[in-house]
Amino acid sequence: MFKAKFAVALLGATFVTAAPALAAQWNHQGGFTGFIADFKKEAAAKGVGKNGLAALEGLTVDDKVLAADRNQKVFKQTFEEFSGRMISKDRMVKGAKMLQQHADTIKKVEAKYGVPGAIIVAIWGLETDYGVNQGKMSVVRSVATLAYDCRRTDKFQGELADALRIIDRGDMTATDLRGDWAGEIGQTQFLPSSYVKYAVTADGRAGADLVRNQSDVIASTANYLKSKGWQRGQGWGPGQPNFAVIQEWNKAEVYAKTIALFADKLGGSQKSAQR
Repeated sequence: MFKAKFAVALLGATFVTAAPALAAQWNHQGGFTGFIADFKKEAAAKGVGKNGLAALEGLTVDDKVLAADRNQKVFKQTFEEFSGRMISKDRMVKGAKMLQQHADTIKKVEAKYGVPGAIIVAIWGLETDYGVNQGKMSVVRSVATLAYDCRRTDKFQGELADALRIIDRGDMTATDLRGDWAGEIGQTQFLPSSYVKYAVTADGRAGADLVRNQSDVIASTANYLKSKGWQRGQGWGPGQPNFAVIQEWNKAEVYAKTIALFADKLGGSQKSAQR
């Protein structure tokens, strides 16, 4: 976040509400293999079909995921350091182009959800540089590793179950379901639980594509924020009504303030308060 490393560690953002945890336990008597075997039985009992369950076959723990989860140095940065690095000139130029390129979609999305395009584009740029850096790691393996690990077992068992549901209902194959180390999917990095709950299409068709379809990315990001309480026409800076909604996207204040500042710089119509 800004690639995920932020959001997931704080259980924030496009990634917050996991499905109810299953009962499989970390430090399973049978190790990771035993954990997956038990999880598979419980997932099946909760309605996950054979296509989703097949994604669990042959999984192993990903040590790179565990290392990344324990090495999030970004939290030591000040707002000035973080925002100065993340709101680069290149990202600003690309953001302005995205606002122009997707003006029609953004207009429709703003009318439906009340979320300004500048906020959506700011999140989009910070998360994946507008889809360039979505991650190449197996989402199923990543969330299975974190589900087995002891730090956030309950949360990531829910994320694993939702990743299997995405596969089972045919939205994406296990092979295509790739993202960053904490299991984030698509151009604004939805965790599986958020993908299941908030992914929508911009044109009303079935099956949102947050990896390839930029209009779906814009609509789904707005839907997430609206569902979390975004207030149409209100400000988004610290102390203003919608800042708390940005923190639903990412609970880290430095990240939320950077989104607000970036949106301002992109010419957002609702200027945020000065920090």
